[in-house]
Amino acid sequence: MAVVTMKELLEAGVHFGHQTRRWNPKMRPYIYHERNGIYIIDLHQTLRLIEEAYEFIRQTAAKGKNVLFVCTKRQGAESVEAAAERCGMPYVSKRWLGGMLTNFGTIKQRVRHLNELDRQEAAGEWDVLTKKEALMLSRERDKLQHSLGGIRNMQDTPGAILLIDLNREQIAAREARKLGIPIVALVDTNCDPTGIDYIIPANDDAIRAIRLLTGKMADGVLDGQAEYQRTRSDGNDEDGSAEPPRAARLAPEDSFIEAVVDNHVDNGTDSDADN
Repeated sequence: MAVVTMKELLEAGVHFGHQTRRWNPKMRPYIYHERNGIYIIDLHQTLRLIEEAYEFIRQTAAKGKNVLFVCTKRQGAESVEAAAERCGMPYVSKRWLGGMLTNFGTIKQRVRHLNELDRQEAAGEWDVLTKKEALMLSRERDKLQHSLGGIRNMQDTPGAILLIDLNREQIAAREARKLGIPIVALVDTNCDPTGIDYIIPANDDAIRAIRLLTGKMADGVLDGQAEYQRTRSDGNDEDGSAEPPRAARLAPEDSFIEAVVDNHVDNGTDSDADN
């Protein structure tokens, strides 16, 4: 069974890129055509690449490794949080702190401090402090929770990282590349896909598109986690050989895409208003 259908991608507006004047030429291979000043993403390629990304995510989780979900843009933060929490993965949805990967030891110290502040409050240790002292600790705890809450259970650097909007998450991508952490990314027509291990050509601005694709990647994590648990229950902790990638099974649907795209663009229902 395919990870996602063409219909789902079209309904979520995954095919709408940016205006032609805001494109990156390196995305040319993933563009279907231009319509009314907007680039339309080639969903045949998106379908195939989603399958590859899903399989990689599944294999990563099947080895017991974490996948770090990252989206600090307003319209995608809630969807990424929901997807990551559903599969028990760490996430960054507020602000990427420099060194979050490359200086992970320091980040872990801050997380331990956050956990200690929570413990102190729960134990009533703040009750003996003055109101001013307790307020200062509360503000410090809230600030740490805002920045690190999504990764407080991440014990080590992740096995992979999922990025939404490469232009916005350049620091995260740079740190991941420096450490050799594989990158899966939603890549819009205004982004540079260079150095990305698993590219998903897609609208990275529309809420429905982000929700759909991050949800599918979360499904891949859950699929891999189930395999990991089965392996452990069988008493075999080896990674084992990877299952072959899913067959794409994608029938030609050019006329179908053309009809839907025409309808969306002619009726002004594209998602480039957010771009």
